[in-house]
Amino acid sequence: MHGRKNSLPWASMACLLWCAGQAAAQVASPPSANVQRFERQLDQIQRDTDQAVIGQVPAGNRALFDYGGYTTFSYLSFDDAAHDNHGLRQYELVGYGRLNLDGAHEFYVRGRSDYRDWNAGDSFENEPSTLSGVVEEGWYQFDLKRYLEAYQHKTISGDLIVKGGRQFVDWGNGLTLNQYVDGISSEVRAGGVVLDLLAAVTVKETIDFDITRPDFDHNTHRGYYGARLTVPVGAQNPYAFVLAERDYNRPQAPDAHIIPTRYDYNSYYVGLGCNGALSDNLAYGAEAVYEGGSGLSNSVNPVTSVPIAQTEDPISAYAVDLRLDYAFNDIHRTRLTLEGILASGDTGRDNTSGTFGGNPPHSVDHAFNGLGVIYTGLAFTPPVSNLLMLRAGGSTYPVPHGKWLHGLQLQADLLVFGKTDRDAPIDEPTSNGRYLGIEPDLAVNWQITDDVTFALRYGIFFPGDAMPSGDPHDSRQFLYTGVTYAF
Repeated sequence: MHGRKNSLPWASMACLLWCAGQAAAQVASPPSANVQRFERQLDQIQRDTDQAVIGQVPAGNRALFDYGGYTTFSYLSFDDAAHDNHGLRQYELVGYGRLNLDGAHEFYVRGRSDYRDWNAGDSFENEPSTLSGVVEEGWYQFDLKRYLEAYQHKTISGDLIVKGGRQFVDWGNGLTLNQYVDGISSEVRAGGVVLDLLAAVTVKETIDFDITRPDFDHNTHRGYYGARLTVPVGAQNPYAFVLAERDYNRPQAPDAHIIPTRYDYNSYYVGLGCNGALSDNLAYGAEAVYEGGSGLSNSVNPVTSVPIAQTEDPISAYAVDLRLDYAFNDIHRTRLTLEGILASGDTGRDNTSGTFGGNPPHSVDHAFNGLGVIYTGLAFTPPVSNLLMLRAGGSTYPVPHGKWLHGLQLQADLLVFGKTDRDAPIDEPTSNGRYLGIEPDLAVNWQITDDVTFALRYGIFFPGDAMPSGDPHDSRQFLYTGVTYAF
């Protein structure tokens, strides 16, 4: 590849330099960043709906056979990074079934189908309105303790739980891993000590963090292998984990970009955290993660737009998440939340998460890249990389004894965004300023009847001086409304 680069004739080189200049100018904010941001927004809402409708029922309380589902009609209106508005009507149908045999064997499957009906010209990359379906979860779980109690009438103090199949994995505060995977997880208990083990690969349709990789939005192959140890101390639950990520994505064709680019990002994460209660009202969660490993460098000189040889360089990055929750324990179930996120960035990059436009050759990559979705607002929704974020919010049920409004919950959040390193990029163009902007978010969850739920989400992002315009009037809005019927 590199020999071919040096033998280009002058006419071809002139053409290549012009094209590379166009590509380099766009690398800080490719259209794919809008796709990734939209999917993060939608994924968070879907998870909230699943939790509210299906919930998490303890194994001991589950029926022998349980099934159900829900259907949702929703409308979204949102502005992308270029301040273009998009409108989408979405129809979802979710069905699930669970079979529990004496608590020892459990089978679960959940499928989701949806029809996305975009307003004319509003879809990303000219995507047509589509009907799609996916098996979101499908797993078998074995519980050794319950097996021995049910079939051999033995009692043991510890336990071994093994789950295999498509499942949702969420470690700690979600900085490192928070997504659906295909694989095996296990939980070993001895007294209060818990050891979690994981060997899995990404679901193929997972949205990859490297938005410059071709097919990042529907063809992702990465492996996750890790262990987490939790040792309770009173009401506190300190834990430590190590997680390795291996890049199994197939090599891309040399012409996948105007500038030939190879992709190979292999990282590992070492984390320490603790969660628990400080009083009857105050709970907390704290987590710090170091990311190491290696990745391939950028393939183009951002100044001259000339192709350059890629090198394999070390990763040294970090992220921290701190959260406090104060519950008033009143009839309104009022709760206040304060959260801060800090993640490192890299000054040599043009894009904080991509290989193309990424880390310069022969240098350490300081940009943090996590594996999943963590809440960073509705309208702006930046990835947790070169991010400094503070969130303050609260929720309450204002009419707990009302005939029709007792299931009405109101939520509000105020988020302030900045860059950890003012000279490093995020996933869209910024200046060397630090202040990215501020965003108030509002949410309404109203369980009208046992079967019908109404949800509303609204956020508006006001850019700061680090954004291209820095004009507070150049805002971005996100609006979601949905009605869900459970059956």
